[in-house]
Amino acid sequence: MNPSVATDESGSAVSSAERSPVPGSASPNGSAVPVPRSDRRVFQLGLSRSAAAQTPTPQAPPQTAPPQTAPPQAATPQASMPRQSPSGRYGRKDFTHSPFIIFYELTQACDLVCKHCRACAQPLRHPGELDAEQARQLLDQLAEFPSPPMVVLTGGDPLKRPDVFDLVEHGVARGLEVAMTPSATPLVTPEALRQLHASGLHRLALSLDGLDATTHDSFRGVDGSYARTLEILTEARRIGMSLQVNTTITPSNVHQVDAMAEMLATTGIVLWSVFFLVPVGRGEELKRISPEQYEEVFEQLWDHAQRQPYGIKTTEAPHYRRFVMQKRGNPQFNPVTTEDAQRARAPLGINDGNGIMFISHLGAIYPSGFLPMLCGKFPRNSVVDVYQNHPYFLALRDANRLEGKCGVCEYRHVCGGSRARSFMLTGDMMASEPDCAYIPPAWKEREAASAAATAAGPRESAEAESIE
Repeated sequence: MNPSVATDESGSAVSSAERSPVPGSASPNGSAVPVPRSDRRVFQLGLSRSAAAQTPTPQAPPQTAPPQTAPPQAATPQASMPRQSPSGRYGRKDFTHSPFIIFYELTQACDLVCKHCRACAQPLRHPGELDAEQARQLLDQLAEFPSPPMVVLTGGDPLKRPDVFDLVEHGVARGLEVAMTPSATPLVTPEALRQLHASGLHRLALSLDGLDATTHDSFRGVDGSYARTLEILTEARRIGMSLQVNTTITPSNVHQVDAMAEMLATTGIVLWSVFFLVPVGRGEELKRISPEQYEEVFEQLWDHAQRQPYGIKTTEAPHYRRFVMQKRGNPQFNPVTTEDAQRARAPLGINDGNGIMFISHLGAIYPSGFLPMLCGKFPRNSVVDVYQNHPYFLALRDANRLEGKCGVCEYRHVCGGSRARSFMLTGDMMASEPDCAYIPPAWKEREAASAAATAAGPRESAEAESIE
């Protein structure tokens, strides 16, 4: 299982939420710890009990996400809007009607045992996953968005499905840019790579989670995974495929960021996606780095972004944009000037449910893979309608509804914090980003005013008593 492909600092890795996460993991820094699923607040969005009861609620599969009380509202999709080809420039205005990127989890089957896997992947395919015909129908529906999205086929391991080559070809024929995040296993043969390339695959993304085999293989749970990943990168580059590397930052590899950045300069990749842990699936058992360490990593990433031959983005760390803007830099800076590379960078502000969508192997629809707020089920619900009109998606696209310090932050429209991490650690998807060290000036003023009011209370009471 791999994090996201070709998004921009998006906080969207691929996640299923079909399984209940393991509650109660410990935080290494004394900050928020994952909230047990039963204690997470169901986001009401102002719907009354009667209104919620009168609107049909999509039913979750057996291993479902948290119970829903804010079902999708029936509305007409905005399919009449002007269509834009994938070669067109996607802008922030498109967030309202079309996601920039959709993660379609083809299967949860995978031969690796990655420590952070949000899908809790398993060796065998689920009997209820969308079949070949349903998968083609889903791709057909995704092509109906006013601005057709990039579609990332993920898992599990997409190559565990024998029809994956046909699905890539089908999606491309429908005008979609199709990318893939395979696992580094023997299934990724030179012939499989050539077939994917011939089918029109837009980009191949592989995970590399350490500078050496010891670090990476321990994280991926299979000896030889590091060497296999490098072999696949070499072969795919020889074939001429567009390449991306995904890396998950943990306490075990945070000290390797600089060295990894230098090493990746020799691999021919066009983008390095650096993922910051969201405690979901197996990831709930892993320690996160501290908010202060985020800032240190951001400093390193921005330094390398200005001098390496590939682009750098963060996943589930949108506050990297805030960091770069504080440096008077451009968070979207990309030294790769090809049209393909520039087009693959999403607009600022992309976040869970805001330019991002996730569809599980069972057809369940979520704002992102790490945000287990069930919004519908394909094919019963229209994917276009759910994205455009479901209350959860509408709320996530409104930065003014953010709470706590995120709600008053001057960077909220380009950052917004990881909505997935906020939900998994606080039970509220609109709460402040738990792993952000930045304190907005407006929040400082509010805290100071609150402290002054609290301090003034006892004095005023004492003065009143003395007068009496």
